[in-house]
Amino acid sequence: MKNSRRIKRMSRNRKKMTGLNLTSLMDVFTILVFFLLFNSASGEVLEAPKEIELPDSVVELKPSETIVIVVSQEMILVHGKLVASTPEVLNSRSGTVPEITERLQHLERNLIGINQQAAVEAKEITLLADKTIPFRILKKIMSTCTAAGYEKISLAVNQEARES
Repeated sequence: MKNSRRIKRMSRNRKKMTGLNLTSLMDVFTILVFFLLFNSASGEVLEAPKEIELPDSVVELKPSETIVIVVSQEMILVHGKLVASTPEVLNSRSGTVPEITERLQHLERNLIGINQQAAVEAKEITLLADKTIPFRILKKIMSTCTAAGYEKISLAVNQEARES
């Protein structure tokens, strides 16, 4: 059967679907993923090491970026570096811990990254101590921090639900 002129004309004028352009859709999803990644890290959650059991408390303020001092039964870490052993600090007659002062001064001199710079400039300390640690040790550590110029000291605790 012969194609009529009308059928030929209609087939010339008909626009063909070329397919879906996924480039703009991928751009939108990429921007969405980056937005979610950057905004999901707005609050810092401190993870306590397994050997440290934190006390429980009702907390209303979220923690900010600070220098973290971890105190376990065996050791004292300042911003991830071992500075002293807990039994030595407990047995020392001094009211301060010079190793902590040295580490804090080292952190002030050697700023690396925006997070560490913000933590040092805020002059804040978060003490992550086991709840069985004697208060004498915590008092020595807090005295050392205030002598080094870090006067805002927070104690890390487990957050409990508020009872109404």
